[in-house]
Amino acid sequence: MSRSVRYTSSPLLASKTPVWRSQFVVAMIALGFLGLVVRAAYVQLFDNDFFLRQGAVRFERTIELPANRGRILDRNGQILASSVPVPSIWASPEDMDADAEKLTQLAKVLKVSATDLQQRVADKTKNFVWLKRLAGEEMAAQVKALGIKGVYDRKEYKRLYPEGEAAAHVVGFTNVENIGQEGIELAFNEKLAGKSGTRRVIKNRLGQIVEDMGQTVLPTDGQDIQLSIDSKVQFFAYQKLRESVLEHRAAAGSVVVIDVEKNEVLALANYPSYSPENRVSLTGGQLRNRALTDTFEPGSTMKPIVVSLALETGRVKPSTMIATYPGKLTIDGSTISDSHAHGDLTVEEVIQKSSNVGTAKIALQMQPREMWEMFTAVGLGQKPQLGFPGAVTGRLRPYKSWRRIEQVTMSYGYGLSASLFQLAHAYTIFARDGEFIPVSLLKRDDPMAPARPTNARGEVPKAFKTAAGGDVADERLSDEPTPVHGVRVISPETAREVRHMLNLVTLPGGTAPKAQTPGYSVGGKTGTAHKQEGRGYSGNKYRAWFVGIAPISKPRIIVAVMVDEPSNGVYFGGDVAAPVFSQVVQQTLSHLGVLPDQEVKSQIQASNVPAEVESF
Repeated sequence: MSRSVRYTSSPLLASKTPVWRSQFVVAMIALGFLGLVVRAAYVQLFDNDFFLRQGAVRFERTIELPANRGRILDRNGQILASSVPVPSIWASPEDMDADAEKLTQLAKVLKVSATDLQQRVADKTKNFVWLKRLAGEEMAAQVKALGIKGVYDRKEYKRLYPEGEAAAHVVGFTNVENIGQEGIELAFNEKLAGKSGTRRVIKNRLGQIVEDMGQTVLPTDGQDIQLSIDSKVQFFAYQKLRESVLEHRAAAGSVVVIDVEKNEVLALANYPSYSPENRVSLTGGQLRNRALTDTFEPGSTMKPIVVSLALETGRVKPSTMIATYPGKLTIDGSTISDSHAHGDLTVEEVIQKSSNVGTAKIALQMQPREMWEMFTAVGLGQKPQLGFPGAVTGRLRPYKSWRRIEQVTMSYGYGLSASLFQLAHAYTIFARDGEFIPVSLLKRDDPMAPARPTNARGEVPKAFKTAAGGDVADERLSDEPTPVHGVRVISPETAREVRHMLNLVTLPGGTAPKAQTPGYSVGGKTGTAHKQEGRGYSGNKYRAWFVGIAPISKPRIIVAVMVDEPSNGVYFGGDVAAPVFSQVVQQTLSHLGVLPDQEVKSQIQASNVPAEVESF
């Protein structure tokens, strides 16, 4: 039976609480509330910087506004490189709410492994991580359809290269950060890149912009770069080079086309090449712009330069007879030889038949210094002033160290090295009536530029002495822009005489009838050489090239062709490189609107004549 308890009768409960105790409790509660009020006021009004920063960290964001990279254009305004906006996928791991199944689906859409994706988003303290750069509109739509919280897309710019592999070595490419890595993209990266802008915003926990802070810096788009390259000529050259390399089962090849009227480069083509938009399996060989970065001994293409020096200094005339029989010449214990004995040859025939012995005897009439100054004056041993990354200097030793046999071998292209571009550039002295012209890879709005080149030591190359003892091309040009007339290296008369000899090379009795071009007079010089291997030469590996001018009657272009390691049994420059020259000249002159200056029928007959076997 339960008993009821009367609380009022309990002695404990019936005792009275002291007044001071209740007052103390009330006072402490009031003091606590007062402390909270003071703290709140202090935080809100006086010491709020820390909390504002914390709030900003959680909700304020600085959004980068990417600049549109400038375009690369050819001389006619055709696009060689441009940028288009493309969505990229990113995530905020701290905001993500996705189970394993959702992450697996996301990985499948992004075409990455589920393990890799999980590792990227594992750190929940991060608020930004890239998932897929330049994903594309279709992939971005698929990601959005998954509806995963904390996964977003943002606009970036993707680089497009319409000319593909034909112009790849000139244009180059950018990396995923849109920074130039090769070619013009690298050389002019700063101008092309522009400057990104910024925008300050407040985002909610879902990553949505809820307020603009009004602090916006607009991006500055990059500048367009217009090249001197003609995309059609570039394509012609690449196509014909590719066909030749494949036909002769060669390792590689290059073509250079220079407009000697405008002093500009129209084409720099190389094979093998690559697609700038698909660089998954690139090799070093594909990346090299061989026309500018590879050097080789120029072989017989040096002979016209040596002969022009002899003509200019009065040592010989075009009709001067040179005894070459029996086709061999021994100097300091070393023997040089021709492909076969020619007997007595005129200076013209020395060039036409590419006689090593004849060239050697002409070279021995000159001092080493004269030859060195001549080579320097036409750009050999000097880095081309194109502003192109990787352009090489070549090799030209100081004349004081030359032995007689070295002077002789250099006269027909051994013992020095040059790039294909340097050879093409050197031949401007014949095409421009004796002037060595500065050549540009950028289109000139008007023909104004400083003209004088320098040698490897930064000095203006000193011209050789004329027969009269005076200095040729000794004028000093001012630093002020002047019309590009070039530097006088040889006289117009000498240049015309050499052009006539170059024309003979392409006629019956010369080494390059296959260089003949229907409708146009042409001239040039073949080159063939054993490839260097270590300190010696390979017995069965060759380089073949041809450097020529067209039309020879009124020069407009220089075309230089090099084919590396033809392996189908045909390796002479007149058989391998000269046909490419002919095809490129035909299409280029037609494209430029240059009228034919020759009867086609006679040229076809001449081109069917067997070529003189070249000495090398």
